[in-house]
Amino acid sequence: MGPEPAVAEVRVAVRRALEGLPVGGRVLVACSGGADSLALAGALAFEAPRRGFDAGGVTIDHGLQDGSVERAERVVRTMVGLGLDPAGSVAVTVGGEGGPENAAREARYAALNEAARRLGAAAVLLGHTRDDQAETVLLGLARGSGGRSLAGMPVEFERGARYVRPLLDVDRTTTRRACLAMGLEPWDDPHNEDAAFTRVRVRREALPALEKALGPGVADALARTAKMLRDDADALDEFAARACSDLEDGPDGLSVEGLEKLPRAVRTRVLRMAAIKAGSPPGTLAAVHIDEVDRLLTAWRGQRHVDLPGGLRAIRRYGKLLFVSV
Repeated sequence: MGPEPAVAEVRVAVRRALEGLPVGGRVLVACSGGADSLALAGALAFEAPRRGFDAGGVTIDHGLQDGSVERAERVVRTMVGLGLDPAGSVAVTVGGEGGPENAAREARYAALNEAARRLGAAAVLLGHTRDDQAETVLLGLARGSGGRSLAGMPVEFERGARYVRPLLDVDRTTTRRACLAMGLEPWDDPHNEDAAFTRVRVRREALPALEKALGPGVADALARTAKMLRDDADALDEFAARACSDLEDGPDGLSVEGLEKLPRAVRTRVLRMAAIKAGSPPGTLAAVHIDEVDRLLTAWRGQRHVDLPGGLRAIRRYGKLLFVSV
């Protein structure tokens, strides 16, 4: 008799994620003790040795709630009990830059990067689910930040270390059932019920309202949409990267004539790539900046320049679009 269906679903997701990693390497799971990451830890502990991997786990103590040290110790004991070795906790100091959610995320990734480096991990697994993906798409839609934002979270990405999200096709109900079947008791973070956080309001109010108005399956549809848009965005980015290289005209310039011939979806990507390459910070380079640079091409009326974040300036001169430091 096989495992409970929820356990089997999570294990299959982990198995597929491991197929893309070098056999014999070490894989870490980032485990908060919540149902999603706990189910992921249990599945990794089962699958890794059967696939030739060394599996460990790490939990991050953000120090933002009373009892966080004791809670981190319980998560470590749970990971050890699952057979994850090494398993440990890392305490971080969360600053205030960019708001509490962003500050906590930055501190968390810095700690995970250091743990991956210190332990020689080929990858760190994260427990984001299909529900998280749906919330991310809705947040991107509300910001109006374009197709890349609507494409949601990637399955794999590099951010100082290699990260993999095996559970993006698995919902939260499944991870909670998997924990129950594996005898694991998840911790419910009170921050996940705090309406002060935008994501919590999306989870508790926006998505249920959409389900009520449109019928069930909205979260699944949003996640499917994200996957399709990610394929489209990846293809456009690849096209834009080739165009950016082909249109280079000198060390800091692009051919205006060549840019004008590109479809807007590709051209604006080329402009963003060129601006970032010239030194504009990607985190502060917004769509409004790129739109103004695009007007130097499509609505040229002798404008002098466009100022960009990072002390950069876009200038149209002698058939070139130049990105120069001020």
